[in-house]
Amino acid sequence: MPSNTGVLVSVHHLSTAVSPLEGTRSPAFLNVKAGDWVIVQAQQQVAHQLNDDWWMGQVVFCEGGARDARVNTMFQVSNVDDGCITWINGDEVTHVVRSLDGLPLAA
Repeated sequence: MPSNTGVLVSVHHLSTAVSPLEGTRSPAFLNVKAGDWVIVQAQQQVAHQLNDDWWMGQVVFCEGGARDARVNTMFQVSNVDDGCITWINGDEVTHVVRSLDGLPLAA
C-alpha cells in the first residue's frame, strides 16, 4: 500500500499581468469608520434621470461584508437633518467629510 507521507509545496509566482483596476480610484466607503461624516447619494431608480437625492450624516456603526468581514460594506448613518438612523450600502457613500485636525465635526 502506498504511503501518503508526501510533502505539499506551494510555489508562488509573481504575476506580470496588469490589474484591470490599476489607475482607478478606490471606492470612498473603503475608508469609512464609525464617527466619520459622509455624503450619501441614493441610488438612481430610473435610467437617464438625474438623481439629486443626497444627504449628509454621521456613521454610527459599520458592518462587514459577506465575502470579507474585514471590509465594511454596510453602514448605519444618522441623518444630520432629522436624526433618523438609516442602513445604507457602501456604494451610496460618495464622499467622506473630515475636519482639518482629524477630529469629528461635532463634539
